[in-house]
Amino acid sequence: MSTLHAAANEFLTQRRLAVVGVSRDTKQAANLIYRTFRERDYDVFAVNPKTDQVEGGLCYASLADVPGPIDGVVIATPPSTTAAVVEQCAELAIPRVWMHRSFGEGSVSPEAVALCHEKRISVIAGACPMMFVEGADVGHRCMRWLLGVMGKLPEPAGADGCGAH
Repeated sequence: MSTLHAAANEFLTQRRLAVVGVSRDTKQAANLIYRTFRERDYDVFAVNPKTDQVEGGLCYASLADVPGPIDGVVIATPPSTTAAVVEQCAELAIPRVWMHRSFGEGSVSPEAVALCHEKRISVIAGACPMMFVEGADVGHRCMRWLLGVMGKLPEPAGADGCGAH
C-alpha cells in the first residue's frame, strides 16, 4: 500500500472529523465531503464562520466552537486561509489535517504545510478524501487513478514531517 493510501486510511478511520469550508452552496467540494461523511456515520462537523446552518444541520463558526475533541480536519478553503485553520488545529491539539485538492490549486499552501510540520500535525497536502473513502464513487476512483498516473498525488507527512504515521 502506498504511503498516501496508508495515510488516507489512517485519517478516514477516525470518527470525529470536521470539514472547514462548507457552504450554503451545496455544489461545493466541502459539502460533498461533509454529506458523504454524514452518510457513512462519521461524527462530522461543518465549519464556516459565515453561516450557522448547512446541509440541514448545524454549522460552527470555528473549530473551537465544535463540542468535544476532533480527530481530524478536512480543509476546503482558499489556500490564503489554510494556515489560519492549521493554527486553530494546533491550538486545539487536533493531530490530523487533510488539505483538499483535486485538479486545481485547492486548499494547499506551502506555508500551511510547513506550519503542520512545525506544530507536529500529520498532513495530507492534496488529493480528496472522496478518492479514498469506503464506497468511493467511480468518478473519484478514476480521478485517483488519473492523478496517480500524472504523478500529482501528494506524499503525506506525519507529525514529525517524515512520512505518514
